[in-house]
Amino acid sequence: MSEENNLLLEVDNLHTSFFTDAGEVKAVNGVTFNLEKGKTLGIVGESGSGKSVTAYSIMQILAETGRVVDGEIRYKGEDITKWDEKKLSKYRGEKVSIIFQDPMTSLNPVFTIGYQLKEAILLHTDKNKDEAWKRAVEMLTLVGVNEPESRMKQYPYELSGGMRQRVMIAMALCCEPDILIADEPTTALDVTIQAQILELMQDLQKKMGMAIIMVTHDLGVIASMCDEIIVMYGGRVCERGTADAIFYHPAHEYTKGLLRSIPTTENMNERLVPIGGTPINLLNMPKGCAFCPRCENAMKICLEKVPDEYQVGPEHRASCWMNVKDLYENGEVKA
Repeated sequence: MSEENNLLLEVDNLHTSFFTDAGEVKAVNGVTFNLEKGKTLGIVGESGSGKSVTAYSIMQILAETGRVVDGEIRYKGEDITKWDEKKLSKYRGEKVSIIFQDPMTSLNPVFTIGYQLKEAILLHTDKNKDEAWKRAVEMLTLVGVNEPESRMKQYPYELSGGMRQRVMIAMALCCEPDILIADEPTTALDVTIQAQILELMQDLQKKMGMAIIMVTHDLGVIASMCDEIIVMYGGRVCERGTADAIFYHPAHEYTKGLLRSIPTTENMNERLVPIGGTPINLLNMPKGCAFCPRCENAMKICLEKVPDEYQVGPEHRASCWMNVKDLYENGEVKA
């Protein structure tokens, strides 16, 4: 199969804004990436970086005040931003599904697990009630829920956090989507359950052949499971590359700051170095690089101009003036 046929999703120069009484909040500013069948893409960044809004834009489930103001989101070559609600309803669930970060607030507390799973199956497939019940039990079994038929009759509050997250994964996968978006799926879970959920997602990906977009603030969570990682800050992509490139050869000052703040076996006896300053105000974006006000190595040009993405290694690109400076000094680019 050619790479073109493998391409499921193309996000091209995406701009998403929220229009509030205080003004336009530019949550996503020119994000571009592709996603192939069976691949895993990690989107990393701190709160407010635009990673979840990018995911919600792909799903077209933005709040009433939110709108894609520029760019395209192409699913198998078709721009979904031009689709009507009927076509989008079919696309959500059947083609693309999402796991939200808090399963307790994602599941309706007044309906049983079985009712909610069956509802999703009946809505997006042509199965009858009996077939939907069997499919729901099958999916709960697939995601490792014990005694699935008994769980179908239980309410969300009767399950543990890890079990609720498994139910959410089952609900997202019950229609066998091409793309699964996981929006911080392990945030509310302890470390051992986190590892189980990530392993489960990888196993299901191999069985079903779907692509995954993993949205997280934790670089450690996605180190071993992503084919490509995108690092976002201030609604922009500041660095992209393979896990090895990002972890061992970070090329953006923000990525370096993220990695310095992660505890490892090598810095157990050292004080962690936090990123200074406060997150960017999206209502008042700087003229130049979004990370400039918090960057220790900021130069004059960083204040004035947004850097382009430069190739800094095989399958590794970064948008940082420090890289341009290094490339000039090495004679690889000319003024």
